[in-house]
Amino acid sequence: MEAKRSRLLTTARPYLQVLSIFGLTPPAEFFTRTLHKRRRIFWIAGYSIYLIAILLIVFYECYANMVALQRGIHHYQVEDFSKVMGSTQKILIVAMATCNQLNILLNCGRLELLYNEILDLDLRIDSASKGFCGQRHWWSFRLRLALSVGLWMVVVIGVIPRLTLGRTGPRLHWANQVLTQVILIMLQLKGPEYCLFVLLVYELILRSRLVLEQLKADLEDFDCGARIQELCVTLKRNQLLMGRIWSLVAEIGTYFRLSMTLLFLYNGLTILHIVNWAIIRSIDPNDCCQFHRLGSITILSINLLLACFYSECCVKTYNSISQFLHQIGCLPAAEEFQMLKMGLKEYILQMQHLKLLFTCGGLFDINLKLFGGMLVTICGYIIILVQFKIQDFAQISDRQNTSDTSQ
Repeated sequence: MEAKRSRLLTTARPYLQVLSIFGLTPPAEFFTRTLHKRRRIFWIAGYSIYLIAILLIVFYECYANMVALQRGIHHYQVEDFSKVMGSTQKILIVAMATCNQLNILLNCGRLELLYNEILDLDLRIDSASKGFCGQRHWWSFRLRLALSVGLWMVVVIGVIPRLTLGRTGPRLHWANQVLTQVILIMLQLKGPEYCLFVLLVYELILRSRLVLEQLKADLEDFDCGARIQELCVTLKRNQLLMGRIWSLVAEIGTYFRLSMTLLFLYNGLTILHIVNWAIIRSIDPNDCCQFHRLGSITILSINLLLACFYSECCVKTYNSISQFLHQIGCLPAAEEFQMLKMGLKEYILQMQHLKLLFTCGGLFDINLKLFGGMLVTICGYIIILVQFKIQDFAQISDRQNTSDTSQ
């Protein structure tokens, strides 16, 4: 990955470096072609050891948290599905961490192909837009990436420890609590990593659409007949680039298939787990973490919402290209020049056939409809959970009244 040749990858590189520190993606040095072969082997070996160390820490901390969970269940006498839910959540943490590390080790070649494809698309789209005056400024993408990904990464890293540290109370050592916060941050940063790739695709689509906008402006000129062949070549080149962007999105979905699936499952189950313990601890007058639990639920929900929202925006921008093609087809030049007319028809048919979808390897589509369905499902489970807890509290109250009467 020669990031210096690509403004997109140069802008994304600082965020990728932060993600590599948390063991979510290989360092950018892995993909530098100028890196000496022996030094690259040392990089790969050292980072592999680092990933294994992270995984061992995750295993140990999950064991420590499960022990603390058993103590909490015994203390509050909630031997119900709280034990199953809590244990499943801890197992999902191990599964997510293992999946992330294996994904790095096994799909490193696929990730390199993704970087190379983004690099080549960036260069070719810039080359195609050199003949037009309306090029996008690189700083607009840098600002959008800072606000969309960088700011949210700062929130995740800075807020999660404040919301979760100390909630386990004296049942977990402070060192284990700190390591647990790092693990939770690592898991949630998978969302911003996915959003980063979505925004890279979004920028490529915006630049391609800008070329079409300039093409439309040139065709509206009455003296475009002398340049009609050049404009048709530009249209065909744009069509081929759009097909490659569609293939790139499919590869991104394959790369994030398991990790994003587990992230949606983990966040949904964790929200239920937090609500469950909020109900259990509601009878404790010394509990002061209710607002922290609400904040944790908000962070988990927003992390999924952003991934769905950016994917939805990218798809809508991709679909808007068909509208531009129809607008170009309504121009007098499209009726006058047969070559342009045939090129537009071919491009429109391609856009109708290649529907852009952000999926987890075909398991489900990542969009706002998915997020809404997930919220409805979680709310349904919360209602069922509250009903069970009301019955449990009623039984506990009856037992206490019976014991008081017998005494």
